[in-house]
Amino acid sequence: MAKQTRAVQTRRAILDAAASVFDEYGYERAAISEMLRRAGVTKGALYFHFPSKEAIAQAIMDEQTAVVALSGHAGEHSSPLQTVVNISQQFAFALRHDPIARAGTRLSVEGVFFGGPHPWGDWFRTIETHLERGKMRGEVLPHVDATVTAELIVASFTGIQLVSESTSKRADLRDRVTTLWQHLLPTIANPAVISWIKPEGILVTDPGSGSEPGPGGGGIEKGLAESEDSALGTDTEALVDTETLPGAAHPTAAPAGT
Repeated sequence: MAKQTRAVQTRRAILDAAASVFDEYGYERAAISEMLRRAGVTKGALYFHFPSKEAIAQAIMDEQTAVVALSGHAGEHSSPLQTVVNISQQFAFALRHDPIARAGTRLSVEGVFFGGPHPWGDWFRTIETHLERGKMRGEVLPHVDATVTAELIVASFTGIQLVSESTSKRADLRDRVTTLWQHLLPTIANPAVISWIKPEGILVTDPGSGSEPGPGGGGIEKGLAESEDSALGTDTEALVDTETLPGAAHPTAAPAGT
C-alpha cells in the first residue's frame, strides 16, 4: 500500500511539473530534463510512469477532458443554460489556478494531437448537449443551432482566454467571459429566463454557491415557473411555454424539476 501511495504521488508530481513546463514552453520546446528537475524525480521514475513526452502530454489532455466531462454531468439536474455559463466560468477559474488546465489548453491550441480523441471534441459535445436540453426546456430559443452555437462558444472562449493571458496573465478572465455571455445570452436565451441567468457564473468557489439564482432564493427553476405564471396568469408546471415565442414550434418544455 505504501508503494502504491508513493507511485501515485510520483506520477502526480511528474504531471504537475510537466504541466508547468508545457504551459511555459509549449510542446516542442518542453524538455524532459526540465520536467525531471521540477518534479524532483529520476529519469527512471519518469519513464516508469510515462514512456515518452507524448505520453505525458496525452495524460495532461486526458485529465483536462475528464474535468470538462465532470463539469457537464454536474449540471444535469439544473438549468442547462446556466450550466453552460458555469462550465465556461469554472474553466476560466481553473486556467488561473490549475497548471493542468493551462497546459492542456496550450497543447490543444497548439494542435498537439496523437490520434486519440480530438481535444476539442468533448468541449463541443458537452456544450451542445446542454444547449439541446435548454431548447427542450424552453430556456434556449427554438431557432438556435446547438452544434454551431457550441462551436462558437468554445471558439470565443478560447480567443478570449488567449487575449486575457497575454494582457493580464488571465487576471481579468472572469470579467471577459462575463462580457462574452452578456453579449451572447440575448441572442440564444428565451427572454422569459434571461434575467435569471448569471453571466458571471455560479462557481463552487463562490460564497453561497449551493443554490442558483431566482426570485425569492428558489433557484432558476422556480424563477422560470414564476415567470411563466406571471406571464400567462395560470398555474402551470411547464418551465416556459415555447408556443408564446415568435416562430416557435409546438411546446417542448419539460415539467419543472426534471
